[in-house]
Amino acid sequence: MTAADTRRGRWSLLARWAVLPGLARLLLLTQLAFNIGFYLVVPFLATHLAEDLAMAGWAIGIVLGVRTFSQQGMFALGGALADRFGVRPAVLAGCSVRIAGFLVLAAAGDFATVLVGTVLIGLAAALFSPAVESALAVQGAELEDRGVISRTELFGLFAVCGEVGAVTGPLLGAVLLSVDFGLTCSVAAAVFAVILAAHARWLPRGPHSERRPLLAGWADIARNRTFLIFAAGYSAYLLSYNQLYLALPVELGRVGADWALGWMFALAAVVVVVGQLPLAAWARNRFGAHRALPLGFGLLSLAFAVVAVLSPWTLPGGLSLLPAVLFVVLLTFGQMLAVPVAQDLVPRLAGGRNLGSYYGFLSSAGGLAVLVGSGVAGGLLDLAEAPGPSAPVPWSVLALLPAVGGLTLLILARRYRNESRSH
Repeated sequence: MTAADTRRGRWSLLARWAVLPGLARLLLLTQLAFNIGFYLVVPFLATHLAEDLAMAGWAIGIVLGVRTFSQQGMFALGGALADRFGVRPAVLAGCSVRIAGFLVLAAAGDFATVLVGTVLIGLAAALFSPAVESALAVQGAELEDRGVISRTELFGLFAVCGEVGAVTGPLLGAVLLSVDFGLTCSVAAAVFAVILAAHARWLPRGPHSERRPLLAGWADIARNRTFLIFAAGYSAYLLSYNQLYLALPVELGRVGADWALGWMFALAAVVVVVGQLPLAAWARNRFGAHRALPLGFGLLSLAFAVVAVLSPWTLPGGLSLLPAVLFVVLLTFGQMLAVPVAQDLVPRLAGGRNLGSYYGFLSSAGGLAVLVGSGVAGGLLDLAEAPGPSAPVPWSVLALLPAVGGLTLLILARRYRNESRSH
């Protein structure tokens, strides 16, 4: 591909895909298939438990909470295992555990069995996600050195593939659910069986990083004060983005538009698929990582601030959806700016070592922020259920969190950039 072709193809998803080697494509397709299999089942789990198994609300809450904890909370352990035993064993084990989880869930008829299945599903992600991200980081560094694609853009492609899977999965799940929930779980297990076979065949047997003692990565992270500050600041992103599931329904309910929730998720997906790569390339060339990351957090903060300003009133007609639309678009643009840059920075802050542990710790830190912050946000959002002078309060508080996180990352990025230049 010539330089002119590269410039013309920078904005084309197919052009960026065409230059990638087989391993990079495998890792990207893994993210696509992971999300298809996951979203085939999980969005419909609560409905199945309530309607088919007649479980009480408290039992459903425990199942969903345990699934989240077994995934986000165990990412740090999964990353350490990937560093200790290698990417390939971690990915294959994760796929096998998730297949088992879906098959258990397909046959489950009581609370205890459902709980076992959901724990296995969550644990599986903790095993393979940090391993895949660390492998992609290594692959991205090699491709960037060869001038094929930047690592930031590669992680942008990763996000696009994940979003396509997140949209496709529920659509297929809704069709299958009309037949039987057990069939849906079986199809999801089959998807992961295909992923398992593909990785067993094509994922290199050699480790992508030096295999180290199990706790070496955690010890390294504990000594890496810069990364700990980065993880604390970055955790505001996952808490903010999680408000698509918690705060957005409240805003739509405020204006009597609960029916629009699915369309809002579709809007977010379209924005990511169409805009991720152009935005990543533009931000990288125009701002650089040290500016793009805090700018992304600024957009996250602005998304909440816009709703805070408009929430005391209900706009007339179709304009009543304007705060929700602006919220979704700004939040998604903030995510598209911040996440690929952050994923590219992790190996740099880690010094290229123990990448599984670092990616796993970052996800677990975000999960902890969601666990703590969503409880507080959920209580505050009661004030935003109807137009009035108290409605801006929760949105203002939520706007403050990414603003503080972005400021932290801005200071950190400047310091890191200056230290890199001095060396």
